Amino acid sequence: MTSRELFVAFSTIVTKEIRRFTRIWGQTLLPPAITMTLYFIIFGNLIGSRIGEMGGFNYMEYIVPGLIMMSVITNSYGNVVSSFYSTKFQRNIEELLVSPIPYWVILSGYVLGGVSRGLAVGFIVTMLSLFFTDLQIHNIGITVSIVFLTAVLFALGGFINAVFANSFDDISIVPTFILTPLTYLGGVFYSISLLPDFWQGVSMLNPILYMVNTFRYGILGVSDINILFAYGMILLFIVVLFSVSLHLLKSGKGIRS
Repeated sequence: MTSRELFVAFSTIVTKEIRRFTRIWGQTLLPPAITMTLYFIIFGNLIGSRIGEMGGFNYMEYIVPGLIMMSVITNSYGNVVSSFYSTKFQRNIEELLVSPIPYWVILSGYVLGGVSRGLAVGFIVTMLSLFFTDLQIHNIGITVSIVFLTAVLFALGGFINAVFANSFDDISIVPTFILTPLTYLGGVFYSISLLPDFWQGVSMLNPILYMVNTFRYGILGVSDINILFAYGMILLFIVVLFSVSLHLLKSGKGIRS
């Protein structure tokens, strides 16, 4: 295929994915906005006023970056896992697999679709947060790059989940029993410096901790972890998950059955 044909194939998949979640915005964009607003009210205003400061900032300012990142993670993951599994379940994926489109273009299209939804929800939540606190961006480059890389990483994770899922119930197992606990224990609502040394060490095994803290550093300028190390870990995870996803797509594992 020529570069123009590759671009047309890629843009078609991405456009389809974006139209999919914008067409049903009441199910994809509105619920996370309402949920995050409740977090702002309950944890930020009601509970935060009793907690006081954390990391040199009032509690509302401290948790806003984590809540934005949490919305990006769950939506970029959820978009790909639901979309690709639906395509597999309806047997539409066979049309893509028999076409001359390279596998990496198919994978990249679905991933960028998930990234688009994650960033869209993240932008909505950011705008809502301005009603509760003032956001002062410490480093725009780190802020933008880390949120994009995080969305890519979890979009890839959603793809792998969709490949192995055999029913619609299976696509909710990982978000419910793995993703949600890791997110809540990833420093969204607290600094790990408050934990005993042992639990600080355990927390360092949580990959979401690195993403949340790097994003918090981009906005507030404070972090519990080394930023360069966090970037290295995230890029490594992306390379590994992209390679695994591409292998699964090529082998037809869980697809050609």
